[in-house]
Amino acid sequence: MNKLTAGDTGSLTGDVFHPGDPGWDDARQAWNLAVDQQPELVVVADTPADVSAAVRFAADRGLALAPQGPGHAAGAHASLEGTVLLRTTRMTGVEVDPGAKTARVQGGALSAELSEAAGEHGLSGLGGSAPDVGVAGYTLGGGIGWLARRHGLACNRIIGAEVVTADGEVRHIDAESDPDLLWALKGGGGAFGVVCSLELSLVEVPEIYGGMIAWPVEASPDLLEAFRQWTATAPREVTSSLRFLNLPPFPEVPEPLRGKSVMSLTAAFLGSEEEGREALEPMFSVATPVLDGFGVVPPAALSRIHGDPEQPTPGIADSVMLDALEPDTVAALLTAAGPGSNTPLLAVELRHLGGALAEAPEDAGALATVSGAYTLGFVGVPMDVSAAQAVHAHQAGLREAVAPWTSERSYLNFAESVVDSAAGFDAEAYRRLQEIKTRVDPADVIRSDHPIPPL
Repeated sequence: MNKLTAGDTGSLTGDVFHPGDPGWDDARQAWNLAVDQQPELVVVADTPADVSAAVRFAADRGLALAPQGPGHAAGAHASLEGTVLLRTTRMTGVEVDPGAKTARVQGGALSAELSEAAGEHGLSGLGGSAPDVGVAGYTLGGGIGWLARRHGLACNRIIGAEVVTADGEVRHIDAESDPDLLWALKGGGGAFGVVCSLELSLVEVPEIYGGMIAWPVEASPDLLEAFRQWTATAPREVTSSLRFLNLPPFPEVPEPLRGKSVMSLTAAFLGSEEEGREALEPMFSVATPVLDGFGVVPPAALSRIHGDPEQPTPGIADSVMLDALEPDTVAALLTAAGPGSNTPLLAVELRHLGGALAEAPEDAGALATVSGAYTLGFVGVPMDVSAAQAVHAHQAGLREAVAPWTSERSYLNFAESVVDSAAGFDAEAYRRLQEIKTRVDPADVIRSDHPIPPL
């Protein structure tokens, strides 16, 4: 019988939920409220010992185990049938060593928590664009944030980890104890064990100029073309994204944007305000904005400049990677998502890659670089069945519209549906990941949102 309680192990201090138990629906709920997770049971862990007990329970009964923090990428799981869902959301500690410029981050800590702790010392992790993204899942899958074009992928900042492997053992992984497994954790995802904590190197951020600026959507043809030209030569000190936004009339939306369609630029520049304004002038001068939120930004505020929702919300989201942004690409995007397209999507976003993201550091892991020039992401809100159908149809139309410029590779952290994980890596790296998976988890007990199957 697939029942797990503290009495089964003598060491489980967290909570266990089975279908029908009080609290079951809350325990299994992902951050994306549109994803209906139906696992065999849910374990909410308090400690690495809880994680170990849950892994052993699953392995002994022929079940899979899916680690999950807040659950931002839950839609990438094909199914949780026959699976223990292990939530790490209570394991949230962050310790910063300012002298060594490192942080130890527990498996359930959020991006905002790392940003705030590191920012007190003029330091920053390479966090994401939303404050409530889990540091572990985001980092294991790559990690493209607002410092990415200058400092690269967050995964390559992993210097150690406490991991529970498929045999239930708690292991400290670093370059001395298991260099192959450390390599796999650096961008290979969460298929190799349950991460109870990560040790990360931090970066100094003396000054940041950043924020979000928005213009009427009617200016989008000029803005898109300006973005295309500007990003071709923009300095690596600036990381940016350009979005079509069709915003609801909700009080959480800033008043100038409430209930309106706009085009917005979010960017962070590593340097002074004067240097930043000069670097961003080719975009700032295109049209008269309806909102200008740029200014000097403390490191702790970086995760909020994008304005992403900070509470669970329903959404249908996905992305593709683009090898180029050409005049014809701009025309295709305007037709598919610009004024007059009647799009049901909340947002369509171009994120500029390149810079350090295209250069492998010496100690790079499984995801050494991101090969594309841009990512194109799109999200809609499924208010009802017909709205969900419209969102899916329009997203399919967008994929078709940009197909001539779409890369064969994917950036898996932005893939919120079931995709072939092999598309996230070059062939040699993927084969090595499978070999490491076969060594540490030959029975494929640990299932990540983008699984790496053993050979």
